[in-house]
Amino acid sequence: MIVILFRVLIVLALALLIYTWIQYYRNPQRKLQIAKAEGTYYFLDEPGNSKKNLQFVYKGCLFEGEKYVGTTEDSFEVVNIHVTAKDPLELSGLRRDDLYFLEEEILIRYPHANIEWKHPINQLLISSLD
Repeated sequence: MIVILFRVLIVLALALLIYTWIQYYRNPQRKLQIAKAEGTYYFLDEPGNSKKNLQFVYKGCLFEGEKYVGTTEDSFEVVNIHVTAKDPLELSGLRRDDLYFLEEEILIRYPHANIEWKHPINQLLISSLD
């Protein structure tokens, strides 16, 4: 009887280990950190949750966008997004074209949004207007 009980406990422990490994592998924060380390693009967002900030990585720089809900002509939508860089030192090497690419990617997901870049990113956009 004890042998059967130990076998059941071993099977349960293996199932728990496999479940934990799958949860770790599918974790979106882990994917975000991998994209940052590799210097690739990754967009993390919950479109149905307007209270949760969006995060994205581009060329090794982590950005965070705060979503603000407002009214459009016929519904409530995300109308403002304020984007900041988590670490401004990571911005080195980013060009104006990169910021335009990021704006396009955000506008694909939130077409009614007005994107506002916070300091120091906005300085690059302002200097392009001069």
